[in-house]
Amino acid sequence: MPKINKYENIDNVEREAKKDLIDRHSPFIHCADTATAGEPFEVTVKMGNEYTHPDDFDHYIESVSLFNGDTLLAKASYVPGTLGNVKAHNTTTFTIIPTGKKLKLSAQGYCTKHGIWEGTEVEVAVS
Repeated sequence: MPKINKYENIDNVEREAKKDLIDRHSPFIHCADTATAGEPFEVTVKMGNEYTHPDDFDHYIESVSLFNGDTLLAKASYVPGTLGNVKAHNTTTFTIIPTGKKLKLSAQGYCTKHGIWEGTEVEVAVS
């Protein structure tokens, strides 16, 4: 089982290099607080909040995965150069159809140099 690095609040980190490493590798979920069962629902995952990530041949975000609890909902894969070979925020929007009473969304991003990173879980009420 590969090691999964978890996001930690960078406001509590003193070293700038560590803030950069944590932030640019962490996936941040952006979506509405509520969804309607059976209706399309957009979830955007942005890699990094304050810091951008390289898009080099040997160091880039290879994939972004979206989960509901332990269930994989969607995954997007990328090749080097997708972001124009410049530092940027890899941003992926998934459209899902919610079921049940709530979603417990989490995202993982895979960096070819620094492994798997998981962001903070987001709960969405489904009506």
